[in-house]
Amino acid sequence: MEIRLDGKVAIVTGGARGQGAVEARLLAEAGARAVVTDLLDEGEKVAEEVGGLFVRHDVASAESWGEVVEGALEAYGRIDVLVNNAAIWRTAPVDQETEERFEQILRVNLIGPFLGIQAVVPAMRRNGGSIVNISSTAGLRGIPGHSAYGASKFGLRGLTRSAALDLAADRIRVNSVHPGAIDTPMVAASGFERGEGKFDRAPLGRVGLPEDVAGLVLFLASDASSYMTGTEFAVDGGLTTG
Repeated sequence: MEIRLDGKVAIVTGGARGQGAVEARLLAEAGARAVVTDLLDEGEKVAEEVGGLFVRHDVASAESWGEVVEGALEAYGRIDVLVNNAAIWRTAPVDQETEERFEQILRVNLIGPFLGIQAVVPAMRRNGGSIVNISSTAGLRGIPGHSAYGASKFGLRGLTRSAALDLAADRIRVNSVHPGAIDTPMVAASGFERGEGKFDRAPLGRVGLPEDVAGLVLFLASDASSYMTGTEFAVDGGLTTG
């Protein structure tokens, strides 16, 4: 079955590069009108490629979210999909983590999606919608050095479940995606082999590609997943299976 998003409008945060850019392109290829948001100006190029709209966006600012929603409604008249993809990833042992960095990670990775959900709900109530929160395998199990990042991604997992219940009556679905090691600029310096390079810790034996995540995002954004909400999906090559 071909998955289509014809007539739908999709907001993708952190869409300037990596996983977010691939998600925006795939949603647009499926017929969606894409609203690409990022603090990086490269997002404008991605929006141009997909014939969509670029909004410079700080996900940790409620005011900035208002500008995104206003821009999307002005350009396209509706909002059907929100992909809360923007995130920052930094690691440190818990005894070496700083309060400032811990708070910054929470603001971007958890408060950002919270503000996004609040911002799009009024528009989504008109036609229903799908919210896809990009969490992490660090939101499914503890990982050394991930006290701040893990807290943000576990929090996003909890936000997803609660929001799914709060919004079900409005036909707004909320699901979370939990990528493992994915070949993106954010993890390029982590020591993983790139592309389909060997990765022994994953049963499938390779690092994931942004397309592996984007395909699932497309499914969750579409009506093909219309009976799924409050659910967690790992895209990790089997890493968290055991």
